[in-house]
Amino acid sequence: MKKQNNIIYAFIDSQNLNLGVKSQGWKLDFGKFRQYLITKYPVRKTFLFIGFVHGNQALYTYLQQVGYICVFKPTLQLREDNNKVKVKGNVDAELVLHAMIEYKNYDKAIIVSGDGDFHCLIEYLEEKGKLFKIIAPNKRYSSLLRRFTNYIVIIAPMREKLKAVSKK
Repeated sequence: MKKQNNIIYAFIDSQNLNLGVKSQGWKLDFGKFRQYLITKYPVRKTFLFIGFVHGNQALYTYLQQVGYICVFKPTLQLREDNNKVKVKGNVDAELVLHAMIEYKNYDKAIIVSGDGDFHCLIEYLEEKGKLFKIIAPNKRYSSLLRRFTNYIVIIAPMREKLKAVSKK
């Protein structure tokens, strides 16, 4: 398989990616990550599925400027028992839907998430010969994805290359 002859699209669960790297004590530079995807796996389109929160317009503008196709999900604000407000914007259905809407436009897909909710999509893409990689934030990805270990790339070892540098 010659990578340059394949049209590769990436589908990113932004919350899984963001929380996965944060749980390891670092913050991902989304611009560097997009460049990594283009350089390492010549990705043509990069879909980023993200909950829409009012007040984050500068972030969304930045993501689009560095080349992401942002697919927004309305969010809910839920009050927890300790009176804290939790923002909920699960993007799983949107990611699966767009992977299927775009299905005829790409030869190979990269799924960026360690979430087992994508098992059926990943299984389908593999059966059809369209699964290229699964990029998980850390080694603690869902056990439902274990049978796809040959496709899995862990981001954690690339921390120094992909981390955001604080501007102090």
